[in-house]
Amino acid sequence: MLSVPRERVRSVGERTLDLGWPVAVQQTLNTLMRTVDILVTGFFSPVAVAAIGLADLYSRIPLRIGMGLGSGAIALSSQETGRGDSVTRDRAVTQALLIGLLCGFPLVLVGFGFSEALIGLLGAESAVVREGGRYLTIIFAAAPMRIVGFVGARALQGTGDTRTPMAINGGATGLNILLSLTLGLGLAGAPRLGIVGVGIATAVGRTVEALLVVGVFLSGRSAVSIARPRGLLLTRQLLGVSVPDILGGLSTEIANFPFNSLVLLFGTEANAAYHIANRIYQQFAAPFFRAFRTVSSILVGQALGAGEPGEARETATLVALFSLATLGTIGALLFVAAEPLATLFTRDAATIGFATEFNRAFAVSMVFIGVYFPLSGTLKGAGDTRTPFYAGVVGSYVFLLGASYLLAITLGLGLSGVFVGIVLSYVARAAIVGREILGDDWTALAARMISERESANE
Repeated sequence: MLSVPRERVRSVGERTLDLGWPVAVQQTLNTLMRTVDILVTGFFSPVAVAAIGLADLYSRIPLRIGMGLGSGAIALSSQETGRGDSVTRDRAVTQALLIGLLCGFPLVLVGFGFSEALIGLLGAESAVVREGGRYLTIIFAAAPMRIVGFVGARALQGTGDTRTPMAINGGATGLNILLSLTLGLGLAGAPRLGIVGVGIATAVGRTVEALLVVGVFLSGRSAVSIARPRGLLLTRQLLGVSVPDILGGLSTEIANFPFNSLVLLFGTEANAAYHIANRIYQQFAAPFFRAFRTVSSILVGQALGAGEPGEARETATLVALFSLATLGTIGALLFVAAEPLATLFTRDAATIGFATEFNRAFAVSMVFIGVYFPLSGTLKGAGDTRTPFYAGVVGSYVFLLGASYLLAITLGLGLSGVFVGIVLSYVARAAIVGREILGDDWTALAARMISERESANE
């Protein structure tokens, strides 16, 4: 039983709220942007909804690369902030930005050459392949900028500044939403470009965000500045933290491809319903679980950088409890409002029925989501991205894909088996990271990384 003085609980709660609300606002705007895209394409046809949903599976590749490099950036940024070494922090952040930019260029080439083929691999009908391919080409063209923007935002967050990324992202996302409505629907005299207009809006928004983030670094108005990289130690540590997180994220996305093909076996309406429910889940839950994950990385990383592993463990536990209470409440509300929320996205009766059940599966998962994300943030703040990688692989392949197929197809339970697989995937992830938190390996890893950087600077 956790025994923590009331003042300590209040202090962590206040810092969690202070650091977390800008992240939650930022993520709300991000998910709202994607929700608007789904709503806009919903005016076209179920084919358009399915097209953008399938294309989004691939468009998450640059996001996952950005998130992985962002984990390295926030780990080193928070630890060096706690240690008071701004020079080492700035060099690490600059390297993360450069690596991110380089990682985005191959995706540009893939987008121009293979977009339709990639959508076709998922077994979609020809109309979905054509529309999804056009959208994906545009999204991949902006991949370098999307990665740079994400890495820069995470680096700023590691210093404890979550408001500047919120302001930058808010402006870029607002522009994105405005352009999606204008170009997608042909408002205010603009041409009605449909799904192409939605893609252009996303590309413009992400490019503006990246330019603003780099501009803040160059202006000298933030805690982080651009610094010339020196030596390979920071590169090695950055990649050591980032690569498992990138691989974990990509493996999760890869698992989603056959999972979507599995759902497609039950019809286009079922697949559209899954994407609608996933968008609802992301809209209402993602701002909170991502905020708790980010706050945990910041506070734990800074505590470890200051040489306080006991404080880091206590903070991680409290943030996880705050997250559990918040996400559990959201899950209960989502379960009750599952059908009314589904009707906001479509008028098709079959799609509404399927989306309602998917909504309830996500609602039940909220308890485990509330545990998994802050604890994975704790490990990432310490520099341990391998455990979340293992958790993601087990959750995605053994349960989301494997258990869903076993229950739905082999045992003949249909979509009910898929719903169970979704819940079990989050149960597994929470159990794996929770077990690791109980040990001392993650605090020892952070201490070793910090010691290496200290020795290199002597």
